[in-house]
Amino acid sequence: MTTRRETQTRLDQLLKEIEHRNPAQPEFHQAAHEVLETLAPVVAARPEYAEPGLIERLVEPERQVMFRVPWQDDQGRVHVNRGFRVEFNSALGPYKGGLRFHPSVNLGVIKFLGFEQIFKNALTGLGIGGGKGGSDFDPHGRSDAEVMRFCQSFMTELYRHIGEHTDVPAGDIGVGGREIGYLFGQYRRITNRWEAGVLTGKGQGWGGSLIRPEATGYGNVLFAAAMLRERGEDLEGQTAVVSGSGNVAIYTIEKLAALGANAVTCSDSSGYVVDEKGIDLDLLKQIKEVERGRVDAYAERRGSSARFVPGGRVWDVPADIALPSATQNELDENDAATLIRNGVKAVSEGANMPATPEAVHLLQKAGVAFGPGKAANAGGVAVSALEMAQNHARTSWTAARVEEELTHIMNDIHTTCHETAERYDAPGDYVTGANIAGFERVADAMLAQGVI
Repeated sequence: MTTRRETQTRLDQLLKEIEHRNPAQPEFHQAAHEVLETLAPVVAARPEYAEPGLIERLVEPERQVMFRVPWQDDQGRVHVNRGFRVEFNSALGPYKGGLRFHPSVNLGVIKFLGFEQIFKNALTGLGIGGGKGGSDFDPHGRSDAEVMRFCQSFMTELYRHIGEHTDVPAGDIGVGGREIGYLFGQYRRITNRWEAGVLTGKGQGWGGSLIRPEATGYGNVLFAAAMLRERGEDLEGQTAVVSGSGNVAIYTIEKLAALGANAVTCSDSSGYVVDEKGIDLDLLKQIKEVERGRVDAYAERRGSSARFVPGGRVWDVPADIALPSATQNELDENDAATLIRNGVKAVSEGANMPATPEAVHLLQKAGVAFGPGKAANAGGVAVSALEMAQNHARTSWTAARVEEELTHIMNDIHTTCHETAERYDAPGDYVTGANIAGFERVADAMLAQGVI
């Protein structure tokens, strides 16, 4: 049996190879490092995982698709964007993961998201593999007609690579119900099939699931609540800071309120809002979901209890709980130090990899309960898988049933991460617990299916 030190040396060498083989992809390097630096105990303890080629296959996507997306704006000008779909690992089921439309999208970002998705999906226990896709298209400020033309062009290439038993995309940043509708319509038009399970996040009247829009935010709060329960506390009366103002942030704030906590912030790229009375959800939804406006409008219309801080760091606001719900690497080491000084008890990631590695280590060293995104924000993909199940059965579940299933899944994920961390001598370390638990499930399936 190899020692942990020998195993870690091998993993460190693999990380160097990953950086060499995937140049100029810092987000993917970061995601791979975050997982591989925790795997030495399990690889050393189970010789079959040290089999040459297993981890090397895990970090290499099964398929990477990149294509051009030409489209016309309302003035007739032609634009060309890049489209991506990285089908990372299908050992547990069809590839599953969202589509992100944002100017920051490139191959490295999609690979980081797809790699994270492997472990997140494994933790749900729902038989789905990991993948991710998107485009550097920016839907902000575009008309509905322009977004429709872009989505139709995007799907005209993507349809060749997806299917309800092959690869099932969903929404992510920049891809909501409007975009999913246009994408599904074009898929149906090209294929001449009503294949409801090919996309998730659909409208409730045509194959979508209740609670799907709320699922990521709700699930993150449920995971945070489980971490607090483990420490003998609950959410009642706690103050929370939430970043972002999109789907994840909105429903994080909603679930916090339902469980007795008070979210006092929201943000977007222009700055953040602090509302001493707690965020007014109806007003925030009106501004962000209906008007597609900026958060400064919230402060203007809310009254004296709210103020807008242009730029700045939402983490400067004192709180008991922090829930980063915007984008990757939004919470750095300095932010973590500020949160610790202000007495934060728990940080739970609603976005994908929103905390930098330095921030995570500092929070853990300070004894803050830290919920990594691959566990804490798995509620979205979990309900997507439940949407697929409803599509296969040609049925629709009640909101109560879906939320009950979501609560059960999130509590199971927490228990799995907590018990796995303890089993590998890392009590309370949810990062190690999530990585090892997800890895074990995927690795066992890969070994059983042979070298493919």
